[in-house]
Amino acid sequence: MEVSELFGYIGALLIGVVLGLIGGGGSILTVPILVYALSLNPVVATAYSLFVVGSTSLIGAIQNMRKGMVDFKTAFVFAVPAFIAVYLTRAYLIPAIPDIFFEINGFVVTKNLAIMLFFALIMLLASVSMIRSNNKENEEATSITYNYPLIIVEGLVVGVITGIVGAGGGFLIIPALVLLAKLPMKKAVATSLFIIAIKSLIGFLGDVQNLDIDWTFLLLFSAISVLGIFIGIWLNTLIDGKKLKKAFGWFVLVMGIYIIYKELAG
Repeated sequence: MEVSELFGYIGALLIGVVLGLIGGGGSILTVPILVYALSLNPVVATAYSLFVVGSTSLIGAIQNMRKGMVDFKTAFVFAVPAFIAVYLTRAYLIPAIPDIFFEINGFVVTKNLAIMLFFALIMLLASVSMIRSNNKENEEATSITYNYPLIIVEGLVVGVITGIVGAGGGFLIIPALVLLAKLPMKKAVATSLFIIAIKSLIGFLGDVQNLDIDWTFLLLFSAISVLGIFIGIWLNTLIDGKKLKKAFGWFVLVMGIYIIYKELAG
């Protein structure tokens, strides 16, 4: 096993640990690990990321379901437009993007470069969300109401973004559930994992028809990430995950800037 491959599998463990420790954010590491440590093509990496994100989120969602924390009606209202959008994005939009996206004054923007730059932008937005997160989360029991038009639009937008970058988009989903469906924060976090699991795995189905999937590698990588979740949950009893969330946000910010630099310099 090469050193870069070893780092890739260590990264798979880290994805799960972060998810188990702070309840989200780990999926934002999946694509950089697959691209830079394991040298996968960005299109393949974003596809594999959907499977990894979906599998790991499903584990967390099942645990939340057992605790009665998932609001299924809200989840399906949000998830239906999201999974339609993510499936169509993976099955039709991504394959339709030309290898040479566009060219400006001799600078060629390829499909792979465009995907990685867009992914880096999402990383920067996610990092700001984590850094600015308020520890005084509203847990008051309020009657759940639905702003259906905005929820549908938000679901479609999140679905397209998830389809392009292969990340869960929890930093977009959770505020939407709190603001548009009036869910308490803990229920919003739990419900978001269920939504992420559904839309990520359905989005991955859009890739099965277009890509040759290395199932042996993908299942091993996902299994290591799932193991990391249980390690993260155990560590969460020893360490305050909320304090780590801002530190992780700064790390994601640096990673996003690094990806932009590496892709443009390359």
